[in-house]
Amino acid sequence: MLVKVYGSAVFGIEATTVTVEVNIDKGIGYHLVGLPDNAIRESSYRISAALQNNQLKLPGKKITINMAPADLRKEGASYDLTLAIGILAASGQIKTPCLEEYLIMGELSLDGSLLPIKGALPIALNALEEGFNYLIVPKSNAEEAAIVNKINVLGANTIQEVIDHFNSKRSIQPTVVDIKAVFEKNLEVPEFDFSDVKGQDSIKRCMEIAAAGGHNIILIGPPGSGKTMLAKRLPSILPPMSLQEALETTKIHSVVGKTKNNGLLCLRPFRSPHHTISDVALVGGGQYPQPGEISLSHNGVLFLDELPEFKRSVLEVMRQPLEDREVTISRARFTVTYPSSFMLVASMNPSPSGYFNDPNAPMTSSPAEMQRYLSKISGPLLDRIDLHIEVTPVPFEKLTQEQQSESSLEIRKRVTAARAIQSLRFENLELVHYNAQMNVKHLRNYCKLSDESTELIKVAMDKLNLSARAYDRILKVARTIADLDAAPNISSHHIAEAIQYRSLDREGWLG
Repeated sequence: MLVKVYGSAVFGIEATTVTVEVNIDKGIGYHLVGLPDNAIRESSYRISAALQNNQLKLPGKKITINMAPADLRKEGASYDLTLAIGILAASGQIKTPCLEEYLIMGELSLDGSLLPIKGALPIALNALEEGFNYLIVPKSNAEEAAIVNKINVLGANTIQEVIDHFNSKRSIQPTVVDIKAVFEKNLEVPEFDFSDVKGQDSIKRCMEIAAAGGHNIILIGPPGSGKTMLAKRLPSILPPMSLQEALETTKIHSVVGKTKNNGLLCLRPFRSPHHTISDVALVGGGQYPQPGEISLSHNGVLFLDELPEFKRSVLEVMRQPLEDREVTISRARFTVTYPSSFMLVASMNPSPSGYFNDPNAPMTSSPAEMQRYLSKISGPLLDRIDLHIEVTPVPFEKLTQEQQSESSLEIRKRVTAARAIQSLRFENLELVHYNAQMNVKHLRNYCKLSDESTELIKVAMDKLNLSARAYDRILKVARTIADLDAAPNISSHHIAEAIQYRSLDREGWLG
């Protein structure tokens, strides 16, 4: 008897329907074809034990299973439930006329319980697109899949529950997720709040500007000056994610099995990889490509602490994703693209000793040592960082003051208002949503300067020995500062403030 059941293969962050054809005929044997990997080939042992432990049996006949399309590589143990249901249906142990309405995925334990799978959200989106009425997944994945609320998501704990459902003994009730209630979490007080930061008012202002315009930022200061503390609080002042952004972000985390609370990620991600990370782990890849840290930071923040300690090759591979806001991984047989629109926040010491710009500590590094240390950061990478901020230690008087600092929610209101101005400005542009994404053509249209502002930036570039690459960055940052002031035009004081945020372009830093 021939039966068709349906599963799904996740490729990149998208899913493709897999048709599992199960044929049971005279003879003995178990034949599985259609480019399965080792985990799928081993499924016969898990299926056999699970069925036996639930008073069912694997037919003692010739079982032939084809996973179509046959030229698409299938991997992972998440097809166990699909194959098992197909075998039971083909052998008459399940009697249901509507298998074609179901897409089924789940990994089997030997006792018949269902273990969580990766990629539940892309699979649910694929099931909806392909016209399936029902999606059966492990109970632990049901809330994540049920984000797609136009399909009936049935979460099961064991294979016996699925069998009973098909045999009309006990129906599995669809899982329902209230998307509105999930999104209200954005209004909660964040875990890391700027009200915890004592002093550093000028640095908080820089972080607000970076958040308002989506600018990449680097913090330069001695150990203990608060660089990491400030960076961890940046996501708390970014605008709340839209539903589309939340779905994109959740899909990426779902593919690697890192969704939180098994549901929609409504808070912007913050990723902080160790400086020993490899280039593949950072940008993604591998024999079977997986998203890297920069894709897991999509719509959020990627924090690189102690930037010069990262291998130069690792830093260089970020240049293309920072520019294109996506990562393309090419192999001989396929190409995968992962989104990677993130804010880069980096921190570093100003010298090997760490105390170059600390007024209360002696400088122990020679000029040659400092130049060698700072030269680990290439010019092209630095060119993609808009704000360079010097961070100095907080005085004791500021640390002990009891006055409450401004909260993240108050700062976020101003940031959100500035982003709304930018959204209106760029509403007719497909790939530009905030100021940091502007190119030279956009700068000419949206960053026009008065004669006074033009003269000011000219003098600054001459007097402060600013590099030519600093010009465009200053204009972008000045545009964001004007947006925070709700000013339609860039004024000279906006330019003046933006100029001071280019520390590493000055002579004496990177030359």
